[in-house]
Amino acid sequence: MAAAAGTRVARWPWWVQVGGLYVAARLVSACIFMAAALHQGVNPWFPAKPDYWSFVNIWDARWYGEALQNGYPDVLPTDGAGNVQENAWAFYALFPFLGRAVAGLTGMHPAFTLTLIAMLAGLGAALVIYRLFRLKASHRTALWATVFVATFPVSPVLQVPYAESLNLLLLAAALLLVVERRYLWAMPVVVLMCLSRPTGVPFAATVGLLFLYRLWQAYSAGREPARGEAPGMREEGQPGPVPHSGRQLWSLAGLTAVSGIGALLWPAIAWAATGDIQAYTKTETVWRGHDLVPFKPWFDTGILLFGPVLGVLAPFLFVALFTLLMMCRPVRALGMELRLWCACYMGYLLLFLHPQTSTFRMLLPLFPLALSAAFISRSRAYRGTVVIMFVLLQIVWIVWLWAWAALPGGGDYPP
Repeated sequence: MAAAAGTRVARWPWWVQVGGLYVAARLVSACIFMAAALHQGVNPWFPAKPDYWSFVNIWDARWYGEALQNGYPDVLPTDGAGNVQENAWAFYALFPFLGRAVAGLTGMHPAFTLTLIAMLAGLGAALVIYRLFRLKASHRTALWATVFVATFPVSPVLQVPYAESLNLLLLAAALLLVVERRYLWAMPVVVLMCLSRPTGVPFAATVGLLFLYRLWQAYSAGREPARGEAPGMREEGQPGPVPHSGRQLWSLAGLTAVSGIGALLWPAIAWAATGDIQAYTKTETVWRGHDLVPFKPWFDTGILLFGPVLGVLAPFLFVALFTLLMMCRPVRALGMELRLWCACYMGYLLLFLHPQTSTFRMLLPLFPLALSAAFISRSRAYRGTVVIMFVLLQIVWIVWLWAWAALPGGGDYPP
């Protein structure tokens, strides 16, 4: 009976299969949220044992709600010593702007509007991710890899009023267009992506490096001796992409420029609105408690966790392991564009991120590695075990980080 049901499901359109599996994953996460809410005690936002909708509207969701209802401050709030305080400028505007638009059109409560947008964007992201993976793998492997993304330990954030799901949708769409070499179509998508979350800098680095590589590839192909075929064409059966045409190279160069401008767009908007050129960076570093110093937080955290000797070595070991990961066969199968994105995004995290408990959530943009995980084995036992492990780790993430429990010194670790 199970085999017959599986055969029937396999005949469904791909978007029904992907959508159904994604919704099932979100229902599982919702059950975990509701179970954790039953054990939620006293907290800064609502009474103990809240309902589901209250429980998912905490942490950064409150800041997005603030941006939706009250906008962004014209003057950065400061304390008596002149230090900038926490404010909405740390949270990009596209998500709350969409929430305000939908709330105005429908009359729905703003908090529910943001939750609805997040859930729909997460569903859209799953569909686009499948289409992206399908360019590199069979239907079954692409479907499993999409399920890996949908059940990833921090995937519950895709159904709460955070901008992660919207950013994931736009990022996946941008990468899909880049892989398909539709660079002009990618430009407006990238601009919107840059206004949803801070992924513009690594994306600009990705397409910039890709442009240099494709330029070199086209130049090398043009210098090869003629073998009875036009420059840029491949012999039948030879692996590797066809070198870019001049028009494609110009389009990719344009996308690089647009991505660079988009990466600076939100800090520029904050500057224009407040008159402070460092408005965004000052606000972003408030949560760190110190100014931004590239790379240093990784060494500080390493020393805190592993001591003065191993702690200094830990970041170097991490970089070495990630480099080996990028060189392994399943990751190489992703292709140049997706490998470049993963490398540039991790480089961005190493350069600017202050590692903490929120780091787990910031690993979502590395979603192409889910396809590499599916490439490791076609065994249903292996792939099913990965999904089960991810769901169990969702419980850990929600109970440990989403549910609020006061630390001895006050406050709690953010999710």
